Amino acid sequence: MGLCETFRRLGRFATGLALLISLIGFGPAAARAYDNPDLLPDHPTPVIDLAKALTDGQRTSLESNLNAFEASSGWKLRVLSQYDRTPGLAVKEFWGLDERSLVLVADPRGGNLLNFNVGDALFALMPRTFWVELQTRFGNQYYVREHGEDGAIVDALAAVETCLERGGCQVVPGLPQEQWLLTFCTSLLGGLIVGFAAYPRKDGRTVEWGWVLLLSPLWGILFLVFGLGPVVTRTTDWLPISRNCLGFLASAFAAYLIAQQTVGRARLKDQASGES
Repeated sequence: MGLCETFRRLGRFATGLALLISLIGFGPAAARAYDNPDLLPDHPTPVIDLAKALTDGQRTSLESNLNAFEASSGWKLRVLSQYDRTPGLAVKEFWGLDERSLVLVADPRGGNLLNFNVGDALFALMPRTFWVELQTRFGNQYYVREHGEDGAIVDALAAVETCLERGGCQVVPGLPQEQWLLTFCTSLLGGLIVGFAAYPRKDGRTVEWGWVLLLSPLWGILFLVFGLGPVVTRTTDWLPISRNCLGFLASAFAAYLIAQQTVGRARLKDQASGES
C-alpha cells in the first residue's frame, strides 16, 4: 500500500472519529415517529426493504439468517430500510418488538446510513458506546461507498450476532486497517518519546532510566492505551499486536541513537569543556 493510500485511509478514520465525537451525546437514533401500517408487508418477515437496499437474493438470505438466529438464540434482529416512505411506529406491533429486539433502520438521508432501536436487554450486553461505534464504523459514507448499503447492513448485523453469541461486547469486534494504522502511529510516537528520554546525559551512563520513568505517563498512554488497547480489545490476531510492539521498539531504538549522536554528544562535550 502506497503512502497516499495510507493517508487516505487515515483520513477516513479521522472522519469516522469526528462522527463518533459528534454522536456521543445522541446515541442510536430512533425510527421516525410516523405510523403508516399500509406500507407493511402482508406476510411475516424480519426484513422490510422499502428503499430497495438489498437484492431479492440478499433479502431472502438475510430473512433466513435472522429467522434462524431468532430460533436458536431468542434475539429478534429486524431490518427496516426506508427513504421517502416509512411505516414508522407500525413496525412495533407488526414485529412484536420487546426488550430482546433490535431494529436496524437504514436511511441514507442522514449523514450516517445506520440507526438502531435497541431493546433494554441488548443494552445490558452491549453499552451505548458499542452502538455508536457500530453506527460510525459501518454506516459512514466511506464504508457505504466501498461496500454498498447492502454490505453495511449485513456487516453490522453480523457484528451484533457475533457479540450476542459471545454473551456481549464492550467494543465492536474486528480491527479496520485505518484504525490499526492509527494505533501503529501512536505506538511509533510512544517509542520516539522513550528513545529521546533514554539517551545518556552523563559520561559513563548507557540509559537514563529516571527520564524514561518520568515520561512513562506520556509514552504509556500513547503505546499501551492508544497503541495496544484498541487492538487487543477488538481482535485476537497477534500480527497487529506484534507490529505495534516492533514499531514501538524500533522507533525507541532509532530515537535513542539519534539523540545520543546529536543532543547527547553535544551535552557531553559541554560537560567535558566545563570540567576542564
